[in-house]
Amino acid sequence: MAIVSTGAGATTALDDKRSGYNRFLLLVAGLGGLLYGVDVGIIGGALPYLEATSGLNAGQLSIIVAAVLLGSVISTLFAGMLADWMGRRPLMTLSGITFVASIPIIALSHGYGPLFFGRLLQGISGGFIGVVVPLYLAECLVASKRGKGTGIFQWLLTLGIVAAALIGIYYSYRVEAVARTASAAALFAFKDQAWRRIFWVSLPPGILFVIGSLLVAESPRWLFRRGKAHGARAALLRSRSPEQAEAELKEMEATAAAEKHETALGKKVKDSLLRRKYVIPFILACVILFCNTATGINSIIGYNTNILLQSGLSDVQAHWGYVVFTVVNFLLTIGGLMLVDRSGRKFLLTVGSAGIIISLGITGGIFRFNEQRQVERQGAIQSMVNPDQTLTLRFDADEAERLLGANGGGAQAIDPNRASLVIVYSYGGFTAETNVARSEDKSAAPIRITRESCVPANKVEAFSKNPFASLDTARVAPLKIDKAFLSPVPDARNGWLVAIFLYIFMAFYAVGPGVCVWLALSELMPTRIRSNGMSIALVINQVVSTTLAAIFLPIVSNYGYSTIFFVFAGFTVIYFITAVFFLPETKGKTLEEIEEHFEKAGNKSGITTATSPGAD
Repeated sequence: MAIVSTGAGATTALDDKRSGYNRFLLLVAGLGGLLYGVDVGIIGGALPYLEATSGLNAGQLSIIVAAVLLGSVISTLFAGMLADWMGRRPLMTLSGITFVASIPIIALSHGYGPLFFGRLLQGISGGFIGVVVPLYLAECLVASKRGKGTGIFQWLLTLGIVAAALIGIYYSYRVEAVARTASAAALFAFKDQAWRRIFWVSLPPGILFVIGSLLVAESPRWLFRRGKAHGARAALLRSRSPEQAEAELKEMEATAAAEKHETALGKKVKDSLLRRKYVIPFILACVILFCNTATGINSIIGYNTNILLQSGLSDVQAHWGYVVFTVVNFLLTIGGLMLVDRSGRKFLLTVGSAGIIISLGITGGIFRFNEQRQVERQGAIQSMVNPDQTLTLRFDADEAERLLGANGGGAQAIDPNRASLVIVYSYGGFTAETNVARSEDKSAAPIRITRESCVPANKVEAFSKNPFASLDTARVAPLKIDKAFLSPVPDARNGWLVAIFLYIFMAFYAVGPGVCVWLALSELMPTRIRSNGMSIALVINQVVSTTLAAIFLPIVSNYGYSTIFFVFAGFTVIYFITAVFFLPETKGKTLEEIEEHFEKAGNKSGITTATSPGAD
């Protein structure tokens, strides 16, 4: 009896050790999601103060927001190759170190260049994390837990966004308190410190992620493909029973043997994306990732406070609205985690994309209703241009009233005490936009338009901004006011109505695409191309995300918020069609079973009707 008891105790101890390791693995991977969320969300709370104190124009601020996404494009290009060369775990460590290095560069920066470089580094870190953490989880977790496990990455990603929003709301209260008692100069100085401190607070999670990534095991599938079967077995045994580990090793061996058999028969087997078994899942993953970003999720998160400000909320209300927005994301992601291995990926993506289309369409309609009341005052603003081809304008209630009385009617519906002004201007072939100025904001700096705020400093920057414009001509061209929109600032009721539909948008995104997108990326790709295929798909994703972030403010300045929301809704229609008609169900399947489904692309029964011992 004593011997049996000892054996049972040892088995229980091993089970507890494996369970503890699995929890630790998810915690480390979750910290990666937390960093990714901070990358995306931290700018939302910092942007109003950065905009108020940095002296950057709307185009430059858009680039600062988009720099994280641009960095992600750069790192994602090489993430798959690096993950194959150095391993999944070392790349996780490298991504954490890059994030840690970016924080002091941003927080201590003065001027556009250092700020851009720091945000670029943050994006490089996020690009590595976005590839390697879902890849690592997909290769380390058992099939029945892969949905929930990979969802943890998204869940803590949303927690990172919530944390960034809470930091932002804390500083919005501090700014409001300073504004009541301090001078304009003191308020300006405090706002300058506020956005820097917001970035400093995000440093500790990066340090914890670096430490944690050094303590987890390498991916067993990476080890096996490197010819380290013993290492793969040891890695599997840290998270599985001996029986489960041996079963998965046999599946890996069977897949490898099948590939060798094809080669022996004279079939040329290459790690090429052009084979049918690779093309279908690769295209599906690319379309899903493209549409996932084209819902506007990153732009809506990054510009959320600004969106709510322009919809009619005050500064504190807008920051609180952003906090609620991130909390909705966080809580509904929990719901998605509970459903993803029960209802399946296909169902959640279908329902989620349908809800996103409706909520974005209504939000765009609300903005369209208000934008129809705006008036054009291009002529009046053009007449104010100085002989040196610059313009300085303090936009307050008196100036708003003067502009409303200029050039005739159409302005009777606008209260000069609650008006906003956006100016689109150009020198030669280069165009820029001012930030939105509000007449009731007494602490706002005057609108300043100079050649330096619009014309690129060199030919490289000029080519990226407008390859068809002449830099030499722009350096001597007169200032032209292309558009000057004077608009009413809606009341708080309108602002909260916009906020509610953005919450609905966030709820449907969190339950569907938010949880499922990382699974679609890591599950659909066959083992032989998973890392490189994920990199290529994520590059497409990040290019779309970077482009949308960079053009967000220019589109809003020229055409209004309604246009950008309608564009996002249109792309989501493609998402819905893809989920309904082309996406197979992958819940409860091992990676090898999913690969076998695409190998038999002509088999109509496919993966949706097959059963698996690993299914819930």
